[in-house]
Amino acid sequence: MGEVLFRPMQPDDVPAAERLSDEAFLELDQRVYRRDQADPEPRAEAHRAGWIERTRHFLVTDAAGCWIAEDTDGSMVGFATSIRREGTWILATYAVRPGQQGRGVGKQVLDLALTHSRGCLQGMLSASDDPRAVRRYLLAGFRMHPQMRLAGTVDRSAIPAGTGSRIREGTAADTDLMDSLDRRARGAGHGPDHPLMQRQLRPIVTDSPTGSGYAYLDPGGSVVLLAAENRRTAERLLWAAIADGPAEQSIGHVTAANDWAITVGTAARLELRTSGFLALRGLKPPTTYLHHGALL
Repeated sequence: MGEVLFRPMQPDDVPAAERLSDEAFLELDQRVYRRDQADPEPRAEAHRAGWIERTRHFLVTDAAGCWIAEDTDGSMVGFATSIRREGTWILATYAVRPGQQGRGVGKQVLDLALTHSRGCLQGMLSASDDPRAVRRYLLAGFRMHPQMRLAGTVDRSAIPAGTGSRIREGTAADTDLMDSLDRRARGAGHGPDHPLMQRQLRPIVTDSPTGSGYAYLDPGGSVVLLAAENRRTAERLLWAAIADGPAEQSIGHVTAANDWAITVGTAARLELRTSGFLALRGLKPPTTYLHHGALL
């Protein structure tokens, strides 16, 4: 194998990075596959398009945080994308092509992305169960907090009466409210990421005297991000999303600090299982908050 070269990611690199990430994450899913899970599958076409749009967005907002590694023949062997939001550094995606581990690619491309964190007092990333990646995050000063996933068939008889009251569809006019809730929950607003999420996802909002909150739902109707002022509001938002969603649902990125989500999910008869880690540097696990896997 030839020498590995490292350089900033360019817009033309994004489709190749998407293919590499899909290949790497599929290989990891197959490696840690449990018999009680659905068979791992390649990324769906709609998800692929969303991934590419999101990564091109990172190159506009945070080009200095996006790096690739390639062989001398020009083939990509690894990459990392990262962003800064109000003093918080976030690792969005990090992958090495299967079979290319052991060449130092992962460490070096992550170190380059970490240069984008200089001056940031906080850091966040969502990690898989890959022990090699977990070790690198620990060496970079992150603390690992086990995550859980709630998934299964919703028991609609368990949904409280009146669920959905005081919940409305979100719009761009809610972005300031959303950023204020982000700052309260994780110490930094999503800023330019909200318009992206408002294009790709369905926002719902509550803003009442008892508390404010918002959530983003994926095209299938499952929650992919939730922030609330207090536990009661977070529970109400999650119940509203579950009530309005499909029969089969999945709620990811739940930590022990989100016991309210565990209470709601198990009451809806969803099954609770461990799934990766939330890695944090300089902050505690957010409480009335469920993070987005890439945008956190």
